Amino acid sequence: MKALTWQGRRDVRVTDVPDPVIELPTDVVIEVTSSGLCGSDLHLYETLGPFLDPGDVLGHEPMGIVQEVGSEVRNLAVGDRVVIPFNVSCGTCFMCAAGLQSQCETTQVHEYDSGAALFGYTKLYGQVPGGQAEYLRVPFGDTMPIKVPDGPQDERFLFLSDVLPTAWQAVEYAAVPDGGSLVVLGLGPIGDMATRVARYRGVETVIGVDLVPERLARAAEHGVITLDLNEHDGDLAEVVRGLTGGRGPDSVIDAVGMEAHGSPIAQFAQSATGLLPSALARTLMEKAGVDRLHALYTAIDLVRRGGTISLAGVYGGAADPMPMLTMFDKQIQFRMGQANVWRWVPEILPLLVDGDPLGVDSFATHTVPLAEAPDAYEMFQKKADGAVKVVFKP
Repeated sequence: MKALTWQGRRDVRVTDVPDPVIELPTDVVIEVTSSGLCGSDLHLYETLGPFLDPGDVLGHEPMGIVQEVGSEVRNLAVGDRVVIPFNVSCGTCFMCAAGLQSQCETTQVHEYDSGAALFGYTKLYGQVPGGQAEYLRVPFGDTMPIKVPDGPQDERFLFLSDVLPTAWQAVEYAAVPDGGSLVVLGLGPIGDMATRVARYRGVETVIGVDLVPERLARAAEHGVITLDLNEHDGDLAEVVRGLTGGRGPDSVIDAVGMEAHGSPIAQFAQSATGLLPSALARTLMEKAGVDRLHALYTAIDLVRRGGTISLAGVYGGAADPMPMLTMFDKQIQFRMGQANVWRWVPEILPLLVDGDPLGVDSFATHTVPLAEAPDAYEMFQKKADGAVKVVFKP
């Protein structure tokens, strides 16, 4: 089959790889009909190469049609239409039962002290072949796939794989009080959707911050107050406080993570990992704290005293300096983590079946054949052509 494979830093290619097969009686194999390109895929494109091998299949936002089922699968049949969560989770362990599928005890990657395995996302998370491909093997066929209604439009449900639950959890974790205010830093796919979820859930004041004009305009269309960081990099906190009663917002969502605009020294350190032998590069990524923390520091500065910061952006590394005195003095609450997809499905799925209040039908800015995926990665990485969300069609 054809699949998008990692070959090196900024080098992804569509190549021929073996077709997936049923390996365990609880597996299913799906024909992928759509697969999203996620902002965190850019971490593989740029900085996490030390944890990848040439030929690894990328992608963790797939949906498709069941083609084959294992002998012990009872809840799915050939022809069923399913969305596959990016968490590889069993659905039956203590963590899954607690709604923490991202910490699934069955698939935790103990070699790296990581949580649940992820599709298409490095040795850190199990090196499981991903879904930017024609076919995908899916374990835990009775408990992990999300069965969705038949229909012509994949995108109505595709974003259940990652974008919708990640944004929903980010807003939930932000804990905005009634009548409160929320700032979302970064209006890429997760930040954009988080503003929509917040508005849908009744947050009165939603402020979105970004550098890209197209992303700001897109958020403004959904009732978001937008601030261009190019214009407010020096006075952002003052402007935001002016919009939030002088105190600052009740909550801030950092939807940027380590792709943040910020320290050139840290940016160099990230880039250097791709030039080092794998063992040394892995040590640097794990221990040297090479994140660009501009967005996180901004969130700490902006949030009001006693407020909440919800981290939806991905960070890596272990030795970054954190302003602990400021965090303690301001009595800031933090919540963070990979989205627990199935935890939020019962709340989100009805919104997709009965209407489109979050605008998912038009959420993708680009839909391209899988064969064009390498160009799409470059476009998305450069934020060119108004790219916010790219969907591949194998």
